[in-house]
Amino acid sequence: MKRFADLDGPDFFPTPAWATHALIDNEPFKGDIWESACGDGAMSKVLELASQKITSSDLYNRGYGEPGVDFLRPKRRAANIVTNPPYNAAEGFVQSGLKAAERKFALLLRLAFLEGANRQRTIFTEAPPSRVWVFSERITFYPAGAVQKGTGTTAYAWFVWDKDAPSQTELKWLQPGYKARYS
Repeated sequence: MKRFADLDGPDFFPTPAWATHALIDNEPFKGDIWESACGDGAMSKVLELASQKITSSDLYNRGYGEPGVDFLRPKRRAANIVTNPPYNAAEGFVQSGLKAAERKFALLLRLAFLEGANRQRTIFTEAPPSRVWVFSERITFYPAGAVQKGTGTTAYAWFVWDKDAPSQTELKWLQPGYKARYS
């Protein structure tokens, strides 16, 4: 089944645990972490290994975290924010995350997020990410409850905004092997 964005709905594709392990093994986080689109808690459960305090929320009630929290209108702040946003709201998540994160803000996005004249004029000129961690292995996202088979065809990366880093962007690659180690 190909990944598709439900532009009128919740766009819910849980993040494989290995993709979150790749981030926390390569990007240190100090302080609390807010997972602001927690879905069923797949990412939050891995993030617990990187921080003693995880706050999990989602706009929808998926049985994990605090439901009804609209990250596009944040009412809280956190030292760090880590999430896999709905793709139809990724640009809004960047804008909200930059305001709500005190230290770091990490989004799991398609690598193609780097493209686009509008994003170049806004996000990447005004607040470029500090690091982009490109996956060497393809992530396959499945809708909740779907049979998992096959491999993905889309390249993904962790985009990290670090308020303590210089204002230039580093492009880095995640070593292969996370999928085998944490699946």
